[in-house]
Order: sequence, then C-alpha cells, then structure tokens
Amino acid sequence: MRQIRALVIFLLSITLWQCRAFGKDPHGDHLEKIKKSTHYDPERDQFVNRRPDVLEKMREEQNFFSLLTKFLFGGGKERRPKERLPEIKPDLKEFVKPSEHIKFIWFGHSTFIVNIQGKILLFDPVFSGSAAPFSFMVKRFQDAVVSLEELPNVDYILISHDHYDHLDLETIEFFKQKQTKFITPLGVSSHLKDWGIAEDRLLELDWWQSTDSVDGLKIVCTPSQHFSGRRGMNGNHTLWASWTVLGKTERFYFSGDSGYDTHFKEIGNAYGPFTLTFLENGQYNPMWRAVHSMPEETAQAHLDLKGEKLVPVHWGMFDLSLHNWYEPAEELEKYAKEKNIDLLTPKFGQMVSSQTPNAWERWWKSLMGTDG
Repeated sequence: MRQIRALVIFLLSITLWQCRAFGKDPHGDHLEKIKKSTHYDPERDQFVNRRPDVLEKMREEQNFFSLLTKFLFGGGKERRPKERLPEIKPDLKEFVKPSEHIKFIWFGHSTFIVNIQGKILLFDPVFSGSAAPFSFMVKRFQDAVVSLEELPNVDYILISHDHYDHLDLETIEFFKQKQTKFITPLGVSSHLKDWGIAEDRLLELDWWQSTDSVDGLKIVCTPSQHFSGRRGMNGNHTLWASWTVLGKTERFYFSGDSGYDTHFKEIGNAYGPFTLTFLENGQYNPMWRAVHSMPEETAQAHLDLKGEKLVPVHWGMFDLSLHNWYEPAEELEKYAKEKNIDLLTPKFGQMVSSQTPNAWERWWKSLMGTDG
C-alpha cells in the first residue's frame, strides 16, 4: 500500500512539474544577468522587497492549516456572485480612434486595455477560463465580455508579475503569431520564451528603469511589494512590479499586486500627478496585507500617487480570498467618500475616457445579497 501511495505521489509530482502552464524560471546566462539587479539577494538566491524580510514575517504569523480550513469552509457567504455580473459589449472601433485623452476598458480582475496617444496597451491579460495551472481550479465568474479574437491590434502587453491571475498561458499563446511586443519585470520573459514568444519581441526592466521611448510614450518599471512564482513556495526568481506610463499630456499608473509601502509616495513624487491610477483592490485579507493592500490602503496609495481618478482593479472576476465578491468596491467607496477621491467603477467592457464626468453607476449594489 505504501509503495502504491509513493508511486501515485511520484507520478503526480512529475505531472505537476511538466505542466506547461508552470513556464520556466530564468536559467543560464539570463539568470546570471538578472542576478546583477540590486533587488536580487544572492544569499536568499531570489528577488526581495524593499524590506527583505517582509514575506518571512508574514508567513511566520500564518497557520497554513487554519488558513486552508477558512478557504474551504469559511469566509463570506457570497464569495462568488449568484448571477451574471453586468457588462457592456464595447465598440472597439470607437475605442481605437485617436484621442487627446486616455481611453480604457476594464475586463475584470487586473485585465484592462488602454488607448493612449493612439497606442494600444494591454495589461495582465487573462482570458482563459481559470486563473490556475489546471482549468478546474479558480474558475472565473463569467466569460470575458470580448474574446481574444475580437481584440484590436495590441501594440504592447505589460505584465506586472508571473502569478496565474496576471500571466496566463492560453492568452500568451494567442499572441505568438502577432506582432505585439511584451514588457515585463526582470526574469518574467523566461516564461514567455518557453511558450514560444520570440526574444526580439521581449523587453525586461528592473525597478526604476524605463524605455527611452515607446512610440512617444515613456514606460517606467516601478516598485511594488509582493512576491512571484508559479510552482508553489519555491518562488521569487522573477521580479514583480508596477507600471508608470507617461504620455505627452496625460499619464497613468498600474499598481500590479502590492502591499502598502513607501513606494507609492516615491512614485507619486517622481512622476505624479497621475490622470488615472489603476490600483489593486480585492483578494485581500489582514493575514497577507504585506502583499495585498486593504481598501483603506488603496485609497491612501491613490493620494500618495497624487492621482486624479482612481480605478479599482483585481476584483470582480475571481474568488481568491475570503471576502464577499462585492466587498472590495463597497469598502473602497466608503474611503473614497471620506477622502474626496474621484472613484471610477465601470462595468466589464464599458469604455471610459479620462475626461468623462464621473456619474458612474455603483452597479454592484443591486446584486448584493441580504447579508451584504
């Protein structure tokens, strides 16, 4: 019996190890190159945050089995919506028209597309049915409002880090035969090359590094406080980041995933004020606030960044935490009112201009259960 059990465990381990969705961590010359980053700790043999021990302290305070029990049997009563969430089929021909102002469409979670100065940027695209290495895990609430085939020509895809809800094999493979270029933090391109993206379409940046000019735009890889990895606990071999995009007249910021720290104020001082901030607000929990901002911290980050309008992302499409699906929007709305923040809450697929007057429907309220 023990031999059979050992064999099953061995075969399962091999299956997991060979899963293509895991990608491939940096190795060889690529690894030696990124190890020169000042954010790579040679003793830990991994990338680290500004406070190198922030992850270790967070994990010391957690009880794995207690956390697993809460995920399986606890949390909010409405972690997934009971009905399809409202969406609007976007007019993509109108979206791609040149404009003096930023236009964007949010597709749920951290996937959104931006038109700035006529260039189309797609962020953390996840269009497959799940945010996990296997399709039966972490299922999305509903299909994306548009298919990959319906998207306009994308000039650049920017990835914040390599977790499954931000870097999706199925989506990346769709772009193999396209001309779209990719901009990632250090090391992440190793996954993309493993999935068939040509090296001449890849650009990696370290924190505070920037492109000289991307068709009239300056794109800066800015810090975040998070972690990385696609194979469990053995991670942090690729860097995590936020993104700052500077146009001639308008600019915006995307936080990626990040706990609250001093980098928001540093970025605001260096590049603010921002026309728009796309900030993580969802899939949080006090137990891991070191790597995911709580709603009140999201509001404060927006102020630190000197943002004009705040767009909450990282919510509304996947169940990755213990809170009710609508809680992130409900909580952030309270803090936005307290701090006089201009909060934009479009529906999936709704096209937004940076200059559109804020009359956004708080659409989730009518879908909250009686316990919400």
